[in-house]
Amino acid sequence: MSGTEGRGARPVRLGPRAVAALVLISAIGVVAFGWPLLAGADSGLAHAQDAPWLFAALLPLLVGVVVAMIADAGLDAKAVAMLGVLAAVGAALRPLGAGTAGLEPMFFLMVLSGRVLGPGFGFVLGSVTMFASALLTGGVGPWMPFQMLSMGWFTMGAGLLPAPDRLRGRAELLMLAAYGAVAAFAYGTIMNLYGWTIVPGLGSGISFHPGDPLGDNLVRFLAYCTATSVGWDLGRAALTVVLTLTVGAALLKALRRATRRAAFEAQVTFDAPAE
Repeated sequence: MSGTEGRGARPVRLGPRAVAALVLISAIGVVAFGWPLLAGADSGLAHAQDAPWLFAALLPLLVGVVVAMIADAGLDAKAVAMLGVLAAVGAALRPLGAGTAGLEPMFFLMVLSGRVLGPGFGFVLGSVTMFASALLTGGVGPWMPFQMLSMGWFTMGAGLLPAPDRLRGRAELLMLAAYGAVAAFAYGTIMNLYGWTIVPGLGSGISFHPGDPLGDNLVRFLAYCTATSVGWDLGRAALTVVLTLTVGAALLKALRRATRRAAFEAQVTFDAPAE
């Protein structure tokens, strides 16, 4: 039997069905996060009530992405096993720093995993990791599907970075560290958008006002982020950069070796017996 033993590890290829599923998930996510900004003052905010519907839509679509990747890229049980292992490790890492100035080591693992395994695999990994973490820490609540979406986007973004087959060494680590820093702030900002629209009693200069013009509310939102979460996001970004630059090379090598041995896209053939 022969395969692709000598081929370098490549990100998992996205086929048209997986792309369609990811676009649909992302569109639903954008609507879920942003609808309060466009709702009227008398509409009532109901993120706690719409969260179960978002979760119900998210799970089958995640399964759809996995099934599409299996069909398009030839993934097998080894790929699903790797997804489970990485999600378990990420879920175990999150409680190590949660609640301490934003120091969450799971973020650097998501960056490196998304880089090696590709955007589709990365989106599923990020979402499943956050789901497993919520179950592990008792953090299940209406915020959970929003966290799953945000972490899925965070990990998918690493898989969309350029030159996955060519860029290596220090330049790649610097690119991943820069992405991790920017994306750590983006993750916090997106989750702030969820929390800001449902937290009452804020100062008038940073409160969300349902029905106000979009521009006015966005100005208040920026003030809210500056006042409440910059320090937390900075801790998350700094730890992601430090871990990426210090242990990233070794982890990238290990992930690529595991991917190569799993041979996700290897087309197995059987050689004719020697006569």
